[in-house]
Amino acid sequence: MKEENQNIFKGRGAQLNPKNRFDKSSYDHANENDIDVDFYAEGKKTRYIKIHPKTIVNKVPSPDVPMEYSLNPYQGCEHGCTYCYARPTHEYWGYSAGLDFESVIMVKENAPELLRQTLMKKSWKVHPIVFSGNTDCYQPCEKKFGITRQLLEVMLECKHPVGIITKNILIKRDFDIVKELAKLNLIHVHLSITTLNEELRRNLEPRTATSKRKLQLVKELSEINVPVTVMAAPIIPGLSDHEILPIAKAASENRAKQFHTHVVRLMGPNADLFENWLEIHYPNHKSKVMNQIKDIHGGKTGSSNFVERMKGQGNYSNNIGQLKKLAQAKYFPEEFKSNLNSDLFVRPSKNGQLNLF
Repeated sequence: MKEENQNIFKGRGAQLNPKNRFDKSSYDHANENDIDVDFYAEGKKTRYIKIHPKTIVNKVPSPDVPMEYSLNPYQGCEHGCTYCYARPTHEYWGYSAGLDFESVIMVKENAPELLRQTLMKKSWKVHPIVFSGNTDCYQPCEKKFGITRQLLEVMLECKHPVGIITKNILIKRDFDIVKELAKLNLIHVHLSITTLNEELRRNLEPRTATSKRKLQLVKELSEINVPVTVMAAPIIPGLSDHEILPIAKAASENRAKQFHTHVVRLMGPNADLFENWLEIHYPNHKSKVMNQIKDIHGGKTGSSNFVERMKGQGNYSNNIGQLKKLAQAKYFPEEFKSNLNSDLFVRPSKNGQLNLF
């Protein structure tokens, strides 16, 4: 039983706020006596910044990612997943990949309008657009801003296929829209369940829904004919690699249609952030976990090579791959292909009304 660490930021994944790699200068916080002040002494409440980007639908060129287009209504993510591959993207906005990533959230207030403008273009050809892909569209602040719900309203209005990636259960709020999309075969949900160990989840992903509630969501989505893919991702050697089969079994029992995994990769500042997290929460596992992560990625903590970055390499990676194959064969023997309907699309007109002719 580990002792309670009094110096951690409760409810946060990262425990550091490292310097932005792209900043040429840095700053400190000091009081009137020039004594350094702990910037996070009061817990650092989440700050929301409303922004108005020029585009919202992104082309995804990665051949190892099963989506052609993605849409992220928020930059940064309150879920605070310690390992999150999206953390380094926060640096491009002038913030840290650490605590800033989960406590400074940019809200793309005009996202629904931009989506409508995209679908309005005569050059737009219908392909499923996946909400999230970088940060979670159903992170806690969605309850406050409701942008994802507005986006779903546009998709239903235009009868456009949509995918959703999340590790929260807030989608239940939007079941009225989701049900209508499901009736037309226009929606597929991908739900991330990293671990069934509640203590590990709280430390690793402090503001996500519990695994029990997520599994219940899988069942509830299946009851309204929404296909669900459960992703045991990322697999973290020495912490969650032994849970591949149990997660697959639980997903199958709750009527998920598919099961996938990929290994953890720690790029840029993520390696230091994750190692610090291990030192705080699981110091006895630190060396083993970091060494096995490096073993998977050829001596590094991550890879940027397509396909390899998701699977890793070497014997340990092969073992994980074999467990995944066994899980799929045992609990998901029937292959499921998600073929969302692309034939119903109705293009919106400039005045905001549907163009029916």
